[in-house]
Amino acid sequence: MKRNLSIHILCWSIVLFLPLLFFTAPTASWSMTVMRWLRSLGGPLSYMILFYVNYLWLIPRFYFNGRKTAFFAINIGLIAVLLGLMIEWWQVVDAWMPNEGQRPPVRRGPRPPHTPMYFYNAISLVLVVGLSLAVRLTQHWQHAEEARKAAEQSRTEAELSNLRNQLNPHFLLNTLNNIYALIAFDADKAQLAVDELSRLLRHVLYDNQQSFVPLYKEVAFMHNYIELMRIRVTDGVRIETDIRIADDDATPIAPLLFISLLENAFKHGISPQGKGFIRIEMSQEQGTITCAITNSNYPKRANDKSGSGIGLEQVSKRLELIYPDRYTWNRGLNNDNTEYHSKIVVRSATA
Repeated sequence: MKRNLSIHILCWSIVLFLPLLFFTAPTASWSMTVMRWLRSLGGPLSYMILFYVNYLWLIPRFYFNGRKTAFFAINIGLIAVLLGLMIEWWQVVDAWMPNEGQRPPVRRGPRPPHTPMYFYNAISLVLVVGLSLAVRLTQHWQHAEEARKAAEQSRTEAELSNLRNQLNPHFLLNTLNNIYALIAFDADKAQLAVDELSRLLRHVLYDNQQSFVPLYKEVAFMHNYIELMRIRVTDGVRIETDIRIADDDATPIAPLLFISLLENAFKHGISPQGKGFIRIEMSQEQGTITCAITNSNYPKRANDKSGSGIGLEQVSKRLELIYPDRYTWNRGLNNDNTEYHSKIVVRSATA
């Protein structure tokens, strides 16, 4: 509001007072200069009146409410009145403020016809109406666009919150299933897994409520999850990690963005006989974060509902909402369907 008011004051000050520079002459007195300036104000004052009557009243009350016929009719009447003001302003100023020295009036011949003057002034006034309408329409569009963006932002935040609320129980369910499997054959490992789970839940319950977390925290979470999975799997599963992330790397990243990829790798990368491999690579360079996971492919049976497949669907939705046009996700099987790869590359907003 203050910015708009300042712009209006500046523009109209230029329109009203700029003529003083042209009417000031070394031989002219100040009163004569003011007299000439006052005579020139008929046009600018008419423009100002017409502009603000439209800007503050006619356009919001009539044009935006669909009463365009009344809007144009009132403007035609207003232009007619202001035309008379512009033509007669000179005589009004002369009567109110006579020429310096009270010189006797000079006899002049017949005045030229007013028709060309009326025409040019009418065109100027119509242009002022157009300018006022253009300014108002631009502001109206800007306000509508800001409201649309605010609504879109609210919708996005609500959807992300809903996804986070879904992700927490999904992750917890999968992890508890893993611990349940451990209890049956190794109680000591199950106890250690519970300790690892408590560390994971600290990240899930607190950091996951933020829109972004430092990358090093997300990497520490992934390390804890991998160690939790090592407790469960047999020696026949080869787990390789190549995570090239500094311990203090604070690049912002959406929390729990890659955990579903890890879950999917451990779910489908290990055979019923306890064989397979999982390779995890992660790096960050100039704000671009890359996470690539490759695993052996052992498809689950149709009746295996662990996880229900909602994890990867959530990853896709979150990428689209948080990193629109700033991510790539390549995934699929190799030619003989023995390996599955998934690679996500995201560009941080600060990159």
